[in-house]
Amino acid sequence: MYGGPDGEMGASMRYLAQKFAMKNNKVSGLLNDIGTEELGHLEIVGTLVHQLTRGIDIEEVKSSGFDKYFVDHTLGVWPQSAGGYPFSASEFQSKGDPITDLVEDMAAEQKARTTYDNILRLVDNPDVREVIKFLRAREVVHFQRFGEGLRMVQDDLNSKNFYACNPGFDKGCGVKGCMDSSNNSCGCR
Repeated sequence: MYGGPDGEMGASMRYLAQKFAMKNNKVSGLLNDIGTEELGHLEIVGTLVHQLTRGIDIEEVKSSGFDKYFVDHTLGVWPQSAGGYPFSASEFQSKGDPITDLVEDMAAEQKARTTYDNILRLVDNPDVREVIKFLRAREVVHFQRFGEGLRMVQDDLNSKNFYACNPGFDKGCGVKGCMDSSNNSCGCR
């Protein structure tokens, strides 16, 4: 949720990094907006963890399996996965190819939704469940918005062969009549 492979930190960093290579201004703005919202989700998750751990005693730390985390961070909120692995920039990607990045973004949102589904299967606390349900709903909206962004990028290209090149780098990518020696629509300068 916070710093795991499908967490809010990776999502925010992914989208805010990808926006710089996005030539479509509307989609760049979409990446910026969703990346900024994901930073807000980071705050929500951090607050939730803080509220759940505030005031616990050492016996609760030990009995809950929280002791290894406690040794390193006491009750501080630290970005790591449920398995205890610290957050790393290797958990997200920015390829500079609008189609590749947006497809990855859609997959990332689905993985985050699945993570929230799994948390909902484990948690009984109604207050925690409401927060998780809200975050899960936002993942669904983000998936839909990235799908719209992908369609905008594809619509900017006037060829159906837009998977044969990188429209963020190859000039003429997807432009009818612009073919290389292998009859692929990429590499036209």
